[in-house]
Amino acid sequence: MSANVSAEPAGVDLRPLSARSVVLSVLLGTHPPRLPVKDLVRLVEPFGVGGSALRAALSRMTAAGDLRRTDDAVYGLSDRLLARQRRQDEAVRPRTLAWHGDWEMLVITATGRGPAERAELRTRLARLRLAELREGVWLRPANLTRPLPAEVLAIAEPCAARPARPAAELAATLWPLNTWAATARALLAHAADAHRPSDRFTVFAAAVRHLLTDPVLPPELLPADWPGDRLRGAYAAYRAELGEPAPESAD
Repeated sequence: MSANVSAEPAGVDLRPLSARSVVLSVLLGTHPPRLPVKDLVRLVEPFGVGGSALRAALSRMTAAGDLRRTDDAVYGLSDRLLARQRRQDEAVRPRTLAWHGDWEMLVITATGRGPAERAELRTRLARLRLAELREGVWLRPANLTRPLPAEVLAIAEPCAARPARPAAELAATLWPLNTWAATARALLAHAADAHRPSDRFTVFAAAVRHLLTDPVLPPELLPADWPGDRLRGAYAAYRAELGEPAPESAD
């Protein structure tokens, strides 16, 4: 058995801001994710990105397929990054339902996949907040409303299950809950101590990265004083403080 949802160590990975990361973070936090250059200039300037650096980053990002540019100099996210925005929106506002003890189980039925394909599938299933009980068998409490993608259903059989092991004990073997909670508390402490715009932006971008790894378990399966809702609340308060756009993670 393995803990499949990776969590940052409690030291917290506060990545330095680059022009690219600021632009992507701004657009990932904008709905719809399209902005003209003049608005981008205004929005990135508080984070130390000047006009020339911004235009150079926009050119590189468009060439790399991260952004799309319209004739009226409006930049928007590519399809790949639109999918990332949807994942991040779900991380900040997960859709849950009451849990009655059932577990969602997914058994991989396809065979003949190479190492790269297996690694890609593991990443995809972890993003769906499933955890691997053993090779080819993934599960989680059935408390999420998200559907499984058609491409996953094409290679796997979904089942409902009620494992014999106590649910809280099983959850603790599948996800690194204590490590996740320690990192979330460290991020909350960094947020309380950060006052410069660039520092706050960096902390809350890291907070969104961390929320992407939250397994979103039913409350009765979580350790005491679970900080997930507090971290989401701090991020929501920052959004209100900053206004749209908010700093979704660019990494």
